[in-house]
Amino acid sequence: MEYGTGAIMAVPAHDERDYAFAKAFDLPIRRVIEGDNPDGDADGLPYTGDGLLVNSAPQFDGQPNREALNAIVVWLENEGKGKLAVNYRLRDWLISRQRYWGCPIPIVRCPQCGIVPVPNDQLPVMLPVIEDYAPQGQSPLAAATDWVNTECPNCGGPAERETDTMDTFVDSSWYFLRYCDASNSEAAWDPAILREWMPVDQYIGGVEHAILHLLYARFFCKALADLGHLDVDEPFARLFTQGMITRDGAKMSKSRGNVVSPKAIVDRYGADSARAYILFIGAPDQDADWSDEGVEGVHRFLSRLWRLSAELADQDVAAGEQGDEAANLELTRKANWAIEKVTGDMDRRFAFNTAIAAVMELINEVSRLRNSAGLGAQRFALETASSLCFPFAPHVTTDAYFLLTGERLWEQPWPTADAAMLERDTYELVCQVNGKLRDRVEVASDASKEELEAAAMAAPNVQVHLEGREPKKVIVVPGKLVNIVVG
Repeated sequence: MEYGTGAIMAVPAHDERDYAFAKAFDLPIRRVIEGDNPDGDADGLPYTGDGLLVNSAPQFDGQPNREALNAIVVWLENEGKGKLAVNYRLRDWLISRQRYWGCPIPIVRCPQCGIVPVPNDQLPVMLPVIEDYAPQGQSPLAAATDWVNTECPNCGGPAERETDTMDTFVDSSWYFLRYCDASNSEAAWDPAILREWMPVDQYIGGVEHAILHLLYARFFCKALADLGHLDVDEPFARLFTQGMITRDGAKMSKSRGNVVSPKAIVDRYGADSARAYILFIGAPDQDADWSDEGVEGVHRFLSRLWRLSAELADQDVAAGEQGDEAANLELTRKANWAIEKVTGDMDRRFAFNTAIAAVMELINEVSRLRNSAGLGAQRFALETASSLCFPFAPHVTTDAYFLLTGERLWEQPWPTADAAMLERDTYELVCQVNGKLRDRVEVASDASKEELEAAAMAAPNVQVHLEGREPKKVIVVPGKLVNIVVG
């Protein structure tokens, strides 16, 4: 986001609140990354994803924004306008807590010797079993006098154990290392085993964890690597930070009285509807506002999937109507499109909301073509819908799939799209002027860049916005869009 030039740039990784701020104060918004947001305004804004740079310097236009970052930094350094820098804000961490749950701090206090560490041969210090965990103006451990009173490791005289425990973040900062070699009774882990398993492939956590736990875990691993106990100094290969569920725009909390009871939702709509709605409510990396009406909508969708499957299960598919050939092809293409869409959204972006939306589209298509498509095409589409929705709504989809096939869905492989069914003779080309959507035209799938440019230039609404001006540059992305840049 750039304020110095008086413009708000639509770039990824920024909150939609920034967009609302710009609209509220009538600040100009300039798209600098290409992308389509069907839920945005007439120009498809705000757009917060990745894409190709537009309205940038000529040498950067058309480059993927992530790849262009290094090139932009190099340009800034060459121009003497900036340089790459990494800033750290490390602060002291107070790890002691007046709680029972946590690792005992291996320290004893001796009147003669002072603070004395517990020797290695007496580690680990185990928590005692106590009945009352509530603090009484001091740590709950202080009441366990048989455990607290001990001998000084130095002089053998009477001493007392430290009754504070370590912050539970201390445990969670390295537990993933122990998981790799959990049965090892001789050491925390075997370095050879960790060489095989570390780093962790994917870290997923809420924003609070991404700030604190991620920082602590990285600190522990870097320290362990410096000490020679670990061969990697970065514990996690990939990071995904999930958003928060809010209600009426506020974080759910008991003090605000805006908490939604999962039990009430499950009792009314079932666990599948509750789970699927939470995943459907919005992009997983952004906050999403809860809606009771939304849960009901997802419940209706799942009910329709099951009902269509149950109705088809009562019919003899082999002896049934073959249906219209064009309708069969259209429905089969849609099912394969859904496989490709859901698989990609789940594997690459954790975009469960758009994955569920794709299954909804497929079910809508089954309903639309119900009287024209054959029973075989409908059955394939419904089996596919259950398979794709199984991770989100396992109970209803398992039952629907069993009605259709007599088989257990969880034993079936994940569906694979037929590449031939994904190919089309034509597609809809997005036509833009200065990064703003102005028209859409149907073009041949094998059209050349020159043909795509000509089709975009001839689009009626593009002509209106060109106003007779000659383009300074035309950016063609085959299969997606053409952006015409004018002064």
